Amino acid sequence: MTRYTGAHALWAGLLAQGVDTCFANPGTTELDLVRGLESFPKLRCVVALQENVCTGAADGYGRMLGRPASTLLHLGPGFANGIANLHNARRARTPIVNIIGDHTSWHLPYDAPLTSDIESLAYPVSGWVHRITGSADIVPAATESVRQSMAAGGQGSTLIFPADYQFEVMEPVSAAATGQASATEPADDYQPAQAMARIQRARRVVFLLGGGGDDSGLGARAQRAVARIAAQLGCGVYAETFPARAERGQGLPSFDRLPYFPEPVRQVLDEADLVVLVGALPPITYFGYVGHPSALVAPERLLTISLPGHPAAERVEQLADALAAPAYVMPQHDLPAMPEGELTPQKIAAVLARELPERAIVSVEGGTCGYPFYAVSDAARAHTVLTNTGGAIGQGLPVALGAAVACPDRTVVGLLSDGSTQYTIQTLWSLAHEKAKVVVLIAANHQYAILRNELRRDGAVLGERAAQMTSLDHPRIDWVGLAQSYGVPASRAENAQQLQQQLQAAFAGEGPALIEMAL
Repeated sequence: MTRYTGAHALWAGLLAQGVDTCFANPGTTELDLVRGLESFPKLRCVVALQENVCTGAADGYGRMLGRPASTLLHLGPGFANGIANLHNARRARTPIVNIIGDHTSWHLPYDAPLTSDIESLAYPVSGWVHRITGSADIVPAATESVRQSMAAGGQGSTLIFPADYQFEVMEPVSAAATGQASATEPADDYQPAQAMARIQRARRVVFLLGGGGDDSGLGARAQRAVARIAAQLGCGVYAETFPARAERGQGLPSFDRLPYFPEPVRQVLDEADLVVLVGALPPITYFGYVGHPSALVAPERLLTISLPGHPAAERVEQLADALAAPAYVMPQHDLPAMPEGELTPQKIAAVLARELPERAIVSVEGGTCGYPFYAVSDAARAHTVLTNTGGAIGQGLPVALGAAVACPDRTVVGLLSDGSTQYTIQTLWSLAHEKAKVVVLIAANHQYAILRNELRRDGAVLGERAAQMTSLDHPRIDWVGLAQSYGVPASRAENAQQLQQQLQAAFAGEGPALIEMAL
C-alpha cells in the first residue's frame, strides 16, 4: 500500500479545489511531489524545460479558463527563472498557484548553495505568499492558495513547501471538494446615476476597455454594449494597448487598440473631457518620455465603471439601456484582399486574417506583425487575442502552450517575433511532447525592431553601434532546423502564396507546427 505523505495531502487539497493541471520543472526538493502525482491520475502534469515556460503557460491557462493551474518550481533560483512571466501574469490578473520546494527545514540554517530568500523573490509577483509549517498546515494552505489566487480579480499565490514536510508520513486529511474557491471582494464606489450624469455632461468622451474574461470590458457582451453607447453619444472607444484577453472578429465592433507611443495616444486622449475606464487602468506612458506626462489623463477627467479584473458587462449594458441607446447592429467587416509577392508585416496580417479558423486563440508578442494583424483582424472569423500585458518578453510562446492545454478543442496561433521568442524557445519541446494544436508564426526580421524604432524616435539616426547591438543577423537563426530539433514540424514562407498554403496545411494538422515568415 502506498504510504500517504505531505505531498499527497497537497495534491489532494489542490485537486479538491479544482486545480487539475500543473506546469512543472521540478528538482531534488520536489521529488516527493513528483512521486505523489502517481496517486492522482486526474491531475495533468505538463513538463517544461525551463521555469519561465511553466509560469507563462500557467498564465495562458488561467487567462482562458479564469481559474488557476499550478506550477511546480525548484527552490528560489528556479522560481527566479519564472519571475518574468509571473510579472506578466500579475499585470494580466491571472490566477496561478505556484508551488516551490525548499530545503528540509532543519537544513536551512546551514546556508547550502541553493538556499535563498524565497519569500523576498515571491512577494513582488504574488498577491499571497505562505510557507508551509507542518503536516497540519498542508491542506488548509492548499485551499487558501486557490482562494487567494481568485482574489483581487486574479493574482498569483505562492506556496513554499519544505522537503521534510513533503515526505513526512501522515494520516490522510479530508480534502473534500467544495467547488471553486472564491475570495470576498470589497465593494467599489461605482454609482450608476452619477456615472450617467457625468457622461451626459461631457462634450468629448472616450471609453477605454480592459481585457480579461467573458464579462470584462473586452468580452463580447461589453463590447456590444459600449458600441450601443458610442452610437448614441458619438464617443470614441479604444481597447487598452496590451489586453490580457480580448474577443475579436466578425460580429464584434472594430475598436482599435490605444497606441503605444505617447504622441498618438495624446492625440486620442488630450481632447477628451472624460475618459471612461471599463476594466482598464488609468492610461500611462509605457516609459518616461521627456515632454510627456507619465499619467496621460488627470484624475478629474477619469470615470471608472469597473475595476480591472472585475465583471464589467452588466454595468455597461445597464448604462446603455439607461441612455436609451439603440440596439446593437452587427457590423460586417470586409476581409483584406489576398496579397501577392514577398512578405511584409501587412501581407502576413492579411493572410492570417483570411485563414484564421473560427474560435482560434491568437497569442501575440511583438509589434512587427501584432499591430498590422490587429488592424485587419476585425474581419477575421471570431477569435480570442492574448497579448503581453507586462512587457517582459518571452511570453507569447508559453502563453500559447497554456491556452492550448486549457482549450484543446480550439486552434491556437502564436504570432511572434524572432528576438523575443528565443527567451522561451524551450516551449517548442513541450508543444511537441503534448501534441498541442499550436501553429507558431515567427516574423523573422533578424533584429530587435522595437528597440530600433525607439532609437529612431524624433528623427534620430540609428548609429552603427546601435545597429550592431540590435541585429540578430550574424549568425541568422535557422528557425526551421531549430523547430525540427525540438520535434515540431516546420517550414519557411517567403511570399504570401507560400504562407497561405503552409497555414492551410498547419491548420489542417493535428499537432504543432512552425512557420518561419521571411522578412
